[in-house]
Amino acid sequence: MTYVYAESTAVVGPLAAFAEPHSYDLCESHARGLTAPRGWDLVRHEGEYGPPPPTNDDLVALAEAVREAARPAPHREEPDTQHPLGRRGHLRVIPPDA
Repeated sequence: MTYVYAESTAVVGPLAAFAEPHSYDLCESHARGLTAPRGWDLVRHEGEYGPPPPTNDDLVALAEAVREAARPAPHREEPDTQHPLGRRGHLRVIPPDA
């Protein structure tokens, strides 16, 4: 949906291929149920509300996701269980009557 406030006109059509000011992507059910304010003209796209064509950004994002999934997981060393886990704590609980 796009609109021109100065002309009191709203246009409801398919999804935009790129971002524009005063432009909002609506799902098909909201696009079909949209009404304009009193005194405004509403122009509706008659036909299918298909997805916008893919852009280079979509292809780059897909390629990066595939590369990330193909990377091996970092090797983690198992902790050595032969050594003591730590020193005795230096804090103690003091009874309330002390």
